[in-house]
Amino acid sequence: MSTDGGEDERLAPVIPLFGGAATQGASERSDAAPAEDDAEVQDWHTTWRDLGSRPDDRRPTAVKPLQVTPSPGGPRFVELPEDDGDETDADELREQAEARLVKALRRRSLSVSEARAQLRESELDAAVIDEIVDRLVRLGALDDDALADQLVYAGVERKNQGRRAIAQALSARGIDRDAIERALAELPDDDFERALEYARGKATSLLRYDDQTALRRLSGQLARRGYGGGLAMSAARAALDEARRPRSGVRFD
Repeated sequence: MSTDGGEDERLAPVIPLFGGAATQGASERSDAAPAEDDAEVQDWHTTWRDLGSRPDDRRPTAVKPLQVTPSPGGPRFVELPEDDGDETDADELREQAEARLVKALRRRSLSVSEARAQLRESELDAAVIDEIVDRLVRLGALDDDALADQLVYAGVERKNQGRRAIAQALSARGIDRDAIERALAELPDDDFERALEYARGKATSLLRYDDQTALRRLSGQLARRGYGGGLAMSAARAALDEARRPRSGVRFD
């Protein structure tokens, strides 16, 4: 800095960071500077101008996602649309998973546990799974009590199963324990009669064996249907005795 007041103070040139006009120091450059430098300065695109700001207002109107694109005059900044793809994908995933579950429910009844397991295969969040299940429970599409009643009826009327086998079948379907207990409480205490009815249908085909073999085979079949050891043995013995008993008939001459 010169002490002579007649001489101009010379300052370091200021670099135009935001696309402003060249500073005084920059405008007083030597005429010998290469012409390419002037072209480079004029081709420079600032952030604010590329964002679409007005010429008289260099401030950005909003902060938005940008994409940097190289160009001969310097990098250009281009606005990108807001990305809501993650949210859209999550909604589509939920809709698809719920649609598959409803389709499965049209084919056969499912327990709440089975429905949750199917939804987990779609990798949904636990909170989303709870929402879907709660909604289907409110609509009556998922009902562990109704499913338990269906399985008890099938076990009694179609399969002649004992109480133990029926309880195991309900548990295997993931039905709530309280629902199992309520269903079994409605089951009549007639295991022996049902076991005897089943044994009667099988006894005749076992008469070709000796007594011990026939008893062992028939009681084993009853045990596999869920009848306890003592009850199965009693029902098998009674059915075999009936099958061996001579049948009386009336003869007409």
